Amino acid sequence: MKKSFLIAAALTAVIPLTACNSKNKSKAPSIAVFVPGIMADSPTYAHFAAGVQAGVDEYNSKLQDKSLSASVYIMEAGTNQAEWQSKLTALAADGSYDVIFSSNPSIPELADPLTKQFPNQKFILMDGALDGNNNIACVSYNQKEQTYLSGYISGLMSKTHKVGLIAAQEYPVMNNVLYPYYAKGAADAYEGTTCDFRIVGNWYDAAKGAEIADALYSQGVDVILPICGGASQGVISSAVEHGFYLSYIDENSFVKAPGTVISSCATKQELASKECVLAFLNGSTEWGKTKVVGLQQGYIEFIQDDPLYNSTVPENIRKTMAELVSDLMTGKRNVPEI
Repeated sequence: MKKSFLIAAALTAVIPLTACNSKNKSKAPSIAVFVPGIMADSPTYAHFAAGVQAGVDEYNSKLQDKSLSASVYIMEAGTNQAEWQSKLTALAADGSYDVIFSSNPSIPELADPLTKQFPNQKFILMDGALDGNNNIACVSYNQKEQTYLSGYISGLMSKTHKVGLIAAQEYPVMNNVLYPYYAKGAADAYEGTTCDFRIVGNWYDAAKGAEIADALYSQGVDVILPICGGASQGVISSAVEHGFYLSYIDENSFVKAPGTVISSCATKQELASKECVLAFLNGSTEWGKTKVVGLQQGYIEFIQDDPLYNSTVPENIRKTMAELVSDLMTGKRNVPEI
């Protein structure tokens, strides 16, 4: 009874994007999208879901037999990370979906044990990494490049030579990649620059985000990279109030705080998810592997053509960043290993 209730409760959050009964037993492919958050609060997840739908639409448009059209369902799991495991388990236990798509660095470790419980369930996971499980395929953006570039411009822009990173929670990619490479970039840009690392504890508490940002500013930090979901709204408010800078990854964020945001190192999430869906529907997914994509492959962009970037960042720093980005794209330079 408990298991049945869990499944029913979780599936009430499922929203059909393409009309189709989830219990359809035809050969038509059935895809579920598990959003570990709320799309309205996260353009990254909205782009992810839009890419899945775009891939399905393109696939369906080429079918002669429309009864074989693929269908897509989306579940918004909310911002409470403690609930993601049970909701993802419920989705897999339903058994209706040929593949479950998701996007978050923490999802691979949640999905991995589920393939033992449900050996027929496939997962394609964006923005995460896991090798060796033949039921899972991952696409990982080169976050060393993203955070190193973000750290480098932060180090160049900081007048106090103190920068900070505010994260929602600790997880392996955060501790082993995002924070250390942001700190490395800042120190390489200006020797002696330090990086203060703080945790909100969740992905939604804007008041806590503002409180932490205020505290960092009071200690001399004048550039912050927020990776904390909805809590970043509080970080933005603090930055605008006190006049310090923000650096961003994942999306173009200059408009969030004009004159305050100094950089956006964006991922092409919609393009990548669309291509992964088409690969699955055409039978060419490489299971058991993580595909790493970055600047050279065109899936990461350090945005330099936004007017707000040009008006906020001095010309000499823009020139330095342009040279660094060009060198990384051409292979002339590599992100230093830590």
